[in-house]
Amino acid sequence: MPYPELKGLLTDIGTEELGHLEMVGTIVHQLTRNLSEDQIRTAGFDAYFVDHTTGVYPTAASGAPWSAATMQVTGDMIADLTEDLAAEQKARVTYDNILRLSDDPDVNDVIKFLRQREIVHFQRFGEGLRLAKERMGEKNVYFTNPSFDS
Repeated sequence: MPYPELKGLLTDIGTEELGHLEMVGTIVHQLTRNLSEDQIRTAGFDAYFVDHTTGVYPTAASGAPWSAATMQVTGDMIADLTEDLAAEQKARVTYDNILRLSDDPDVNDVIKFLRQREIVHFQRFGEGLRLAKERMGEKNVYFTNPSFDS
């Protein structure tokens, strides 16, 4: 990011997102740490348990493990900030879906908090995108390839 305000924005949100991962991992650990072998099998956690016992191994609901390969980056400030906006919306939808399925008020309180933070991040990325466009000038949106302006 060429602008200090946007570097700060990415650092702040990135740091908070790591905290979100820790919070969700803590919830999962608290919900699963005392499961009996029968409960593990009945819930369909047996394959997971064989590899990880009750340790938290970040995966998507589909079972795909988290990886940096899921992060999208092009080096184009506009494309990357737009992708950040989309990622925040996808996270919000995930939290919405968890709330549809969960009946645990303690879990729901944390998920509602995390959902609200994703909304705030979306707003901040929107502000960052506006700042980037103002600094670049509307005529040069494709600043990394000036030949587009010819």
